[in-house]
Amino acid sequence: MPGLIQESPFKTITVKELHPTFGAEVSGVNFQDLSDEQFGEIIAAMAKYGVCVFRNTGLDDLAHVKFSERFGELDNIRRYLVGGRKPRYELYELFDAGNIDAETGGILDPESARAHSNRGNGLFHADSTFNPRRASFSLLRACELPPPGYGGNTDFADSRTAFEELPEDLREELLSHDYVGAHSMAHSRKLGSPAFFEDVDPTKSPMQRHRIAQLHEPSGRMNLFIGAHLHHIEEDGKEIPNSWDLVQKLNQHATQKKYTTSVQWDNPSDLVIWDNRCVLHRAGSGTFEGKYKRDLRRTTVHDDSPTAWGLNAKDTVWQGFNSQAKSKHAGAVGV
Repeated sequence: MPGLIQESPFKTITVKELHPTFGAEVSGVNFQDLSDEQFGEIIAAMAKYGVCVFRNTGLDDLAHVKFSERFGELDNIRRYLVGGRKPRYELYELFDAGNIDAETGGILDPESARAHSNRGNGLFHADSTFNPRRASFSLLRACELPPPGYGGNTDFADSRTAFEELPEDLREELLSHDYVGAHSMAHSRKLGSPAFFEDVDPTKSPMQRHRIAQLHEPSGRMNLFIGAHLHHIEEDGKEIPNSWDLVQKLNQHATQKKYTTSVQWDNPSDLVIWDNRCVLHRAGSGTFEGKYKRDLRRTTVHDDSPTAWGLNAKDTVWQGFNSQAKSKHAGAVGV
């Protein structure tokens, strides 16, 4: 596939491409007084690149949430607050994507239940595929970072180009069958730390269903809607033969090195926005774990496209992982 652009179509922002097929670093944005024209160009850049990086935005928690609301209705953490747990932040729209112990404010113990749960985030996934209504954009902001050289990048995979470059027979199979993916957060948690979650059975809890081959409407390109939350594949309401083999084949194909790029966090208030409907992502590893704080906070936008709810009923009860897992894993999801 040729490079994405030959000359910039944008008037108010400057774009530096990060990969031959997706990803860009965007500069020139006035986050303190963002015009409709400039916001429109950010939306256009997101449609083209799938993931955009903004440096030194100057955003705090409230401004982060207010900016996110321009993209659509935001998800919140209320369903994760089981057993009387308290939110870490005053704003319920902020998800804790770092390694901070919510009780002490210190560094999270790498052997804690939540740290084991977070290992699932180190597998390529799209946010909220385990929800009845999927997510469109995620907006992740740095608040405190490890020193340079200790890791903690966020990695992305181009699932649109991965679809286009599937082996022809496999691409035709996906286009000719109505394959539906069944997604479970418990499944990705168990994949990330199988020994710790050995007694968790994802099949004992409800799964949410979204089609595997999806049209990404903002770009008009097809996409593989897969990732680590994908437990199995169905057709006509029944699991297909060799389902797990196909799940692994698709995930391995889409996350080949040629489809991936890694974003380094440089400064507090750096912001990365990605579209879960056309890219996968994962939390990169590093030697910072147990030594340095990596405080990242995320807002998540509800998808409002025609396929936002997949095959799920709009009155489906939303569940967090803690309500699916056994009691010994209480507190496993960080919010």
